[in-house]
Amino acid sequence: MNVFFDTSSLFKLYHREEGTDALMELFDSAGIEILYLAEITRVEFSSVVWKKCRKNEIDENLAKLLFVKFEKDAEKFTFIKEDSSLKISAQELIGKHWRMGLRTLDALQLTSALRVKHKINLFLTADNVLSQIAKIEGFVTQ
Repeated sequence: MNVFFDTSSLFKLYHREEGTDALMELFDSAGIEILYLAEITRVEFSSVVWKKCRKNEIDENLAKLLFVKFEKDAEKFTFIKEDSSLKISAQELIGKHWRMGLRTLDALQLTSALRVKHKINLFLTADNVLSQIAKIEGFVTQ
């Protein structure tokens, strides 16, 4: 199975929180072959880690360990390259789904996934709005 992860779902692999157990079950049962990520995920991952640290949900040492683990794992991930056409497509998606509240970074995530839609079996996000929009765009979500 080939899966696209947005940052909200990916982070659950690195820090136990609501949804982590279900995600681990998916890994155990589905046989994930390719894990696709948007290039912007690197920046978003950093933002999530430092936000958790700032809110005292994790300490600075754990934050640094999470970065080391992510960078090691990144060798196994397939990153979808970002370019000017991706940004234009994200802008168009925002125009298409503005009523639902599609945000900038989520639009970049979704546009990245759309580039490899024909290769993806499942689009994973913990964001309800993004999940609804991904379904409209023809993805199977969870």
